[in-house]
Amino acid sequence: MADQGLDALLRSGPFDVALRAAIQARGLSLERIRDHLLAKGVSVTAATLSYWQSGRSRPERRESVLGLRILERVLEVPPGSLTALLPPPRARGRWPRQVPASAELGRFWPHREVVDDAVRDVDTRWDERLSRISQHDVVMVGPGREERAIRSRQVLRADADGPDRWVAILHLDEHDRALPRLRSLRGCRPGRTVHRPEDGLLVVELLFDRPLARGETVLTEHTLVNQAPCPVATNYERKFRFPVREYVLEIRFSPSAIPVRCEQFTCEDDASARSVAVTPGESGSVHGVALNFGPGRYGFRWDWPEFP
Repeated sequence: MADQGLDALLRSGPFDVALRAAIQARGLSLERIRDHLLAKGVSVTAATLSYWQSGRSRPERRESVLGLRILERVLEVPPGSLTALLPPPRARGRWPRQVPASAELGRFWPHREVVDDAVRDVDTRWDERLSRISQHDVVMVGPGREERAIRSRQVLRADADGPDRWVAILHLDEHDRALPRLRSLRGCRPGRTVHRPEDGLLVVELLFDRPLARGETVLTEHTLVNQAPCPVATNYERKFRFPVREYVLEIRFSPSAIPVRCEQFTCEDDASARSVAVTPGESGSVHGVALNFGPGRYGFRWDWPEFP
C-alpha cells in the first residue's frame, strides 16, 4: 500500500519523482524490477529505469508506454497513475511536435483568422495548460447521408492550478445550415457561446464542475446534434493544436447509406497529408486510432454512390 507522500506524488507528479518514490516504496532494486518486467514479456534495462527515475529520459515510444503500464503492476501502484503523469511527447523524427505557446487556436483551419476572431469572445487562457490524455469522437451518419450528431468524450489533465474550462470549436462546410445544438453533457456545462452561422462556426466554453489542481484530471462528454435539414456528411476531421496521447475516431454509417470509397488521412504540422483506404465493417462503421499524435489533423473522408 502506497504511503500518503507517494499517493500525493502519484496525483501531481512530476513523473520522475513519483516513479523514484514508487520504486523506493516497493523496496526492489532496479535489476529485480527489470527481471519482473522481463518475466511479463517487457524488456526494459536497469539503465533505462535509472534514466526514467532521474529525469534524464522518459517513456515516449508506444512500446515504452505499454511497458510502463506493466511497471505500475510490478510497483503495486494504481493502474494508470504513473502513465497519467507523462507530459506530452517531445519532438522526434521529421515532424516537430512542440508548438509555441502563442500559437493561434485557428491553426490548421482553412480560414484561421475567422476562428481567431471568434474565440476572442471566450476564455481560452487555460488551453495551453491542459494536456490532452484521451479524445474519442463518434460521428453518426443517417440513412439520408446526413451528419446527425457528433459525440465527444475526452480526458484532460491540468498542468497548473486553475483550469476550469475547455473551448470546443465546430465548423460546418455548408454555411447555409443551422448550427448544431449542445446536448448530453457530462462533467461539464455550457459557458459563453459564439454563433457565427455565416461562417458555419460554433465556439462554446465547456465549464468543468470546479477548477482543477495541478496534476488533476477531468472527464467530459458532450454531443453536438445537427438540426434539420442536416448537412450532408462527406468528411470529418479533428484538429490538434497540441499533442494528444490517444485519439479514437469512429464514423458510424447507417446500413442503408454506405460510401463507395472511404479513406483515413493524417497531416502533422506542415507535412504532406498521408491517407490510406479503409472499408466499413459489417456494422457499417470505420474507426482509426492515433497514439501520441499531433499537432496536426486526423480524419476520414468518403464518397457516396450516385443516386439511381
